[in-house]
This record gives sequence, structure tokens and C-alpha cells, in this order.
Amino acid sequence: MISVNQLNLQYGKKYIFKDISARINNHDRIGLVGVNGTGKSTLLKMIVGQIETDSGVIIRSKMATIGYLPQEVTAIPPGRTVYQEAEAAFAETLKYKERMDELNHELAASDPSSPHIAALLEEQGELQILLDQADIFSMQSRIEKILHGLGFSDEDMQRECKSFSGGWIMRLMLAKQLLASPTFMLLDEPTNHLDIESLTWLEDFLKNYTGALVIISHDRTFLDTITTSTWELSLGQLTIYKGNYSKYVAEKDIRMEVQRAAYENQQAQIQQTKRFIERFRAKSTKASQVQSRVKQLAKMEIIELDDTDQQVSFRFPPAAPSGRLSIATENLAKSFGSKDVFTDLTFELQRGEKMGIVGVNGAGKSTLVKLLAGLTKPDSGRIRSGHNVIISYFGQHQAQELPGDYTVMEVMMSVDNNLTVTQIRSLLGTFLFRGDEVDKKVMVLSGGEKSRLALARMISSPANLLIMDEPTNHLDMQSQEILQEAMAQYDGSIIVVSHNRYFADSFINKVLEIKNGAGTVYDGNIAYYLEKTRATLDSAANIRQSEAPSAVEDDSGKKVYGKEARQALAKARAEKSKVLGPLKKEAAGIEKKVAELEEQKAKLEEILADPELYQNQEAFSEKSREYTTVDRQLKRAYDSWEEISARIEKTEAELGEELP
Repeated sequence: MISVNQLNLQYGKKYIFKDISARINNHDRIGLVGVNGTGKSTLLKMIVGQIETDSGVIIRSKMATIGYLPQEVTAIPPGRTVYQEAEAAFAETLKYKERMDELNHELAASDPSSPHIAALLEEQGELQILLDQADIFSMQSRIEKILHGLGFSDEDMQRECKSFSGGWIMRLMLAKQLLASPTFMLLDEPTNHLDIESLTWLEDFLKNYTGALVIISHDRTFLDTITTSTWELSLGQLTIYKGNYSKYVAEKDIRMEVQRAAYENQQAQIQQTKRFIERFRAKSTKASQVQSRVKQLAKMEIIELDDTDQQVSFRFPPAAPSGRLSIATENLAKSFGSKDVFTDLTFELQRGEKMGIVGVNGAGKSTLVKLLAGLTKPDSGRIRSGHNVIISYFGQHQAQELPGDYTVMEVMMSVDNNLTVTQIRSLLGTFLFRGDEVDKKVMVLSGGEKSRLALARMISSPANLLIMDEPTNHLDMQSQEILQEAMAQYDGSIIVVSHNRYFADSFINKVLEIKNGAGTVYDGNIAYYLEKTRATLDSAANIRQSEAPSAVEDDSGKKVYGKEARQALAKARAEKSKVLGPLKKEAAGIEKKVAELEEQKAKLEEILADPELYQNQEAFSEKSREYTTVDRQLKRAYDSWEEISARIEKTEAELGEELP
């Protein structure tokens, strides 16, 4: 158990916490919520002892272990691979194993009659108990399972950590917490750097986690899936609600109505009392009554309302008229060095459609939206924009392009639109710039504030196609909900990359999945996409030889099936074909490409072997360049062939043995 008792923390005149108390029991699953700046991360740091309180006490059970995932990347010793860093989660267990190895050597080298043997054997027994408890023999499989679940490949595990981006290092830090399996696990925004595939895997993992969880997350679906109680920080107070985030929202709405009525009644009482005091202050006959009311006001505990809960809304500027087609791609291809991102990406987006782009990290989601926005060019293929389509794009890099000497308000006023100052202030309030904060210079803003300002500027620009890359990364829940409502009402087209399923599901009606260099379109939202892909995989995964229809052998030993068995067998084969068919089709295409390239290469080698070619330097240079290009393409094709073959082999293994 962890007990928080009468905690107080104050920065200047602002109270972060005022006498907050709570308790975390061994199997609690708590969502910690509140608008940005209310102290959510600070509270977690206090619980783990990284920040001191002004007053109050935190009691931690002596037998408990506490794991903590911060939002910031922590330093990793140089030279470590991903696997070695994950293995560090078992540092204490590895020390036991090292000591056990030493003991075994000592015992092997010792004289059986030595007086030290008894002590060595006793220590060996104690260590064996500890190693058994830690399940040392399953350590490697656990490491691989969790790293795979969070998106690391076998090759990634052997790469040095320094070769990965900050987002992947955060995944590795999360993996270490899951491997350590502490009694209490405190996770600060664990979903920030996860794609949908890894996110759903994490949800399944945490559903079965037996320890206590305290989670800060702006992903409503994630909180609804994992948590069973909600702690809200607001105005320095901690309020505890039973139930997940959605239940908390419903109960809070009721509480706020009651609190608002109490606030209004108190304000009316205060005004009435003040009027009495002002009216009779100078009358000696009323002196005792006036003093009584002055004391009454002084003792009154003022009810506060959280102004961040006030209803704020905005709408995008009306979309300019455009043709039926918004944007389309045809056979789009893009590579970086030897890595193919897309090889044949084709899709269409019609006017008014709102599409979410999904895929594992590294699949090319951000690359695609940059291509669509015209920030980079494809290697081949075509991008077509419809008639009078005006694109407005938001990506994380745009925060660095804001003019540092402008104020927040000046940045917004520089956009050519018809918004009034009041409308701009309302919009900025949605993105957490309130009051005097609109007069801050851009140069003093944090990275998150700059991203929010860049997003606010982008959506205030007249356009009819919005292209957005992770727009909710630095928004709190309330701002997300205001933005998603505006996007649902928007009459233009939208393309969005977002790992936040609740946000995206509220307005998108189309999903483009990028996988293995190609795209698949699903006519529905993220929930529909997940349902369809899971249904296909689950259906195929259930096909096992043990579940094949029963059969008997004839005199020759051949299996013979009855009518019902043949029908079941045909259905099973169809289900299996549904999964393997696209993979084998892709493999056939690659095989054909390999054959064509091999033929081209052979012809070029024959030409280059002709001595007469060297008499014409220009022709020789041209054929040499052509040979180099074909050779590079052939190597890529070989890599693609090996990859698709491995995927087919893996999928067949997952689906079970070949059906008869």
C-alpha cells in the first residue's frame, strides 16, 4: 500500500496541492487526470521520492517495489544494445545468477571435507530459491515477448540504443518497467510514442497485470480499457471517482451542476451581506449586526469553480468550394537509401471525406502526409489534387518555424482570415493560451506550447483539405474534445495521423492502412478497422489441423471426406486463403520484378563486356549508370523477396499446418 497524507506543495503564490490525501492499494488501477499544469506528473514524482513536499507525508509499504515511467528520456550507458538494456530490468536477478555461478565454481574446486562447504551450500540453496522466484529460465523469452509486443524486431534487439530515436527509447524504457513487474507501476503518458498495433498489445498486457497501476494519459480509450477508478487534480484538490474515464466524466458533470448551483447561491449570499454592511455601517444601532456579518464573511469558506471547465468551442472557417476529388495517389513509391517506404501506394479521397492513416512506426505515415502536403517528392508515381483544393498542413516541425519575436496573438493575427480578435482569443483558449498568455513571445514558449500555437495557426487558415500529423500530442483531454467536435463539424476533407483512437474515431469515416509499402482502405473509423483486421486474423488463426474436419481412410490409405466435412474444409481453406492470398500475390509480384531485373542486368553485363563500348565514353558512362541503378534495384528486390518469404512462412506457422 502507498498512502498520501495531507500533501501540500506551493510554487510562489500558486498552490499545486492543498492537503490532498489518498491511498493506492495493491491491485488498484487508477487514471490520474486533470488539465495541463495541475500537477499530475509532479504527484507521481513525489510518490517515487524525486520531489519533496512542503508538508505532508507519503508512506510506502516496505515490501513494495515501485516502478516509474517518466515522460523524459533517461540516459542509457553507451554501447548497450536494446536487448542488454531490457535485460537490465533484471539487474538484481542477474547478480544472483552471477553469484550462483561463482558458488558452483567454488564448490567444484573445494575439498568435500572443508569446513566452508556447509556455508557455501546454504548460500547456494538461498540463491536457488531467489532465482526460482524470479523465474530466471524464462527471462529471455519474457524479454523477447515484450520487446516484440512494443514493436522491436529481432534485428532491433541487437542494435545499439544510440541508433534509435527518442520515441523508440521511450518504448524501451516502458519495456523495462513491464519486465520489472513492480508491485506499483506509475506510468506517465505511456502511449505517447506507440502506434495502434503496439498500443493494443499494451492494453492486452496491462489487462492481465496483477500489480497496481497509476496512469497519466490523454488517450481516453486507453484509460477506459485499463482503469477502474479516476483521480482528478483541480484547483489544488484531489477528487476520487469510482469507475473509468467515461464514468468519471458523467459523474463529474453531475457534481459540477451541484457545485455551480452552490457557487451561485454563495455569491448571491455574499453580495446580500456586503450590501447590508455598506448600508448600515454608519448606524450605531446596527453596529453589532454589521460586525456579525463582517465576521461571517471572514469565516466563509469560498466555493471555487474551475474556469477550465467552462464550455469553449470553435468552428473551422468554412471550406472553400472544390471539385469532387480532393486528393489521390497513383502507384506512389518512395525510398530512403536502400529502405523502401512505399512501392505501390494508391488511394483516393473525395470531397468531405475524413481519413485516418494507420500503420506501425516506420511504415511511412509521416512520410506520406509530407508527400501529400508537397513538402517532399516521391521517387515515382503521381499525386493529384482536385480542382480548387487548398491544403493546410500541420506537422511537429512547424513549431520551429514560428517567428520568435512575435507574440502568440501576433502569430495568429498574421494569418489571412476573417476571424475577429474575440474569435482568435477563443481559439487560443482552446489550445491552452488564456488571459495574458496571448502576449507571450514565441521565443519563451516551451516545445509543447509552440506545437499548440502552430496547430492553432494552421486550423485558422482558410483551406478545404486539412492534413495533420499527431495533432493531439500536446493537448489535454478538454482541448482534444473541443478540437474533435470542430473536426466532426468541418465541411472540408481531412487526412490525419493519430494514435489517439477516441479522438480520431469521432470524425473519420475512412482508414488507410500502410503495410509493407502498400495501402489498404477501410470504409469506416478506427474501431471498424481494428474489428475487421482482428476478425480476419482470429478467424485464420483458429484454423488448425486439430480442428480440420474428420475423415476416414479408404483401402489405399487415402483420406475420404463426407459432404459436411468437405464443406467445412472448403470454408477453412477459404479463411486461410484470405490471409495468405494477399501475401502470396505480393510475393508473385516481387518474383516477377526480380526476374525482369535479372534479365536487364544480364543484358547490361553483356553490353559492358563488349570492348567497342569503351571507345565511346559517353555511351559507356550511360550504360554504367544504368547498370548501377538496375543492380541497386535488384538488391532491394532480393531484400523484399526474403522479407515476404519470411512473412509467409511465419503466417503459415501461426495458422497451423497445411490443410489436407
